[in-house]
Amino acid sequence: MNWTLAVPELVLACCGMGILVFGVLSKRETFQLCSMLTIGAFLLTGVLVLPGAYGVGYSGLFTSDAFSAFVKLLVLVAAALCVVVSLDYNEHVNLRRFEFPVLMLFCTVGMMLMASASNLMTMYVGTELMSLAIYVLAAFARDELRSAEAGLKYFVLGALASGLMLYGISLVYGFSGSMAFDKLAEALADPASASPGLVVGIVFIVAGLAFKVSAVPFHMWTPDVYEGAPTSITAFLGTAPKVAPMALLVRAMATPFGQLLVQWQQLIVLVSIASMLLGSLAAIGQRNIKRLMAYSSIGHMGYVLIGLAAGSVDGIRGVLIYLVTYVFMNVGTFACILAMRRRGKMLEGISDLAGLGRTDPAMALAFAVFMFGMAGIPPLSGFWGKYFIFSAAVQQGMWTLAVIGVLTSVVGAYYYINIVKVMYFDAPEEAFDPRPASLSFVAAVGGLFTTFFFVFPAPVVAAAEAAAKVLFR
Repeated sequence: MNWTLAVPELVLACCGMGILVFGVLSKRETFQLCSMLTIGAFLLTGVLVLPGAYGVGYSGLFTSDAFSAFVKLLVLVAAALCVVVSLDYNEHVNLRRFEFPVLMLFCTVGMMLMASASNLMTMYVGTELMSLAIYVLAAFARDELRSAEAGLKYFVLGALASGLMLYGISLVYGFSGSMAFDKLAEALADPASASPGLVVGIVFIVAGLAFKVSAVPFHMWTPDVYEGAPTSITAFLGTAPKVAPMALLVRAMATPFGQLLVQWQQLIVLVSIASMLLGSLAAIGQRNIKRLMAYSSIGHMGYVLIGLAAGSVDGIRGVLIYLVTYVFMNVGTFACILAMRRRGKMLEGISDLAGLGRTDPAMALAFAVFMFGMAGIPPLSGFWGKYFIFSAAVQQGMWTLAVIGVLTSVVGAYYYINIVKVMYFDAPEEAFDPRPASLSFVAAVGGLFTTFFFVFPAPVVAAAEAAAKVLFR
């Protein structure tokens, strides 16, 4: 049992328990200090992930490879940035409780476990560790009705999704005799040996993971939870907890069930098309920017699934590159949304951005960069994410999927560019309150990455390609 492979997860979990004990025993307000300690724990864990000690441990339950390392680093960066954006917001809305960063930390431990899962049971444990923390975080503003409602909706529907996944796992185990990814890959080397019951089990597993990434038709929780949860948690929901389940879905489909591509490919294609269509069309009528971002995330997950449907190294490389660009655009956008504050009151209406180009040119520029990036306008990073995804689909002859992706991108560009129009061409509203430095920092990081990704894409592309090749050995 090579337990040292899980040192980053063990260190992060121990840091979480230490911060939790410190917060409980402390006699004074410790939210800011615990948040800083959490960011430090993320940085320490990232340093431990970087050396790349690869192998299989814990009797085949846990795998450390280039793919898991890539995903873990992205998750840690996203989580750290989300803790930073929560610093001022939680103080402002009286959510300065030390449990907040601790819950985000344990959620991150679950996501790292998902990235290294090489057994269906590890997959489930990691997913539940992530989900349980998010259920609490969504309802963290316990005195607000809509936050409690968001947490309840997410919990009830999440429990249903977990049940579906468990049922799928039981079917796969019952019809194959194993839950280990490598054993399943061996047993399914001949696609003809796959029984209908096994294929049904795969469908249930896909359904459970599709819920976590809010893909259609398991998206129904997304707009309400995005709107009802505290905005700092909505920022978190839209980044790291999208990356880890998507990476797990990719690993599960490519490794144990890779030989059954023909059986599950059409399912992924249908989910991808439905997500792109709903994400691009349903967002058009939204007036609340958090709900608009919810439908935007549904559409983006549809684009990511194109890479999985392609079922090739280029497709998985495209998935990883897209996730990187999406995380930085999303966290930057939410840093701008969190800065929408007038006379101390948080604002969420798109109309509240009117005239921002004149009252706060720097914030308007950052917001415009993120909106153009999400619309896929070159040379911003969002364009390159879609380029790698669509080119992978074309190489596999999936022209219909690529064309639908391009068309829905054009439709989706309408509501992104509409926000830019509101900021620069509508009559100005009263200026927002001064921005805290934490939000300016995150918006600057996201904006610089989104703008200048085309200058230095090689490191990300090379790392994504090395990670993708691991799944096709």
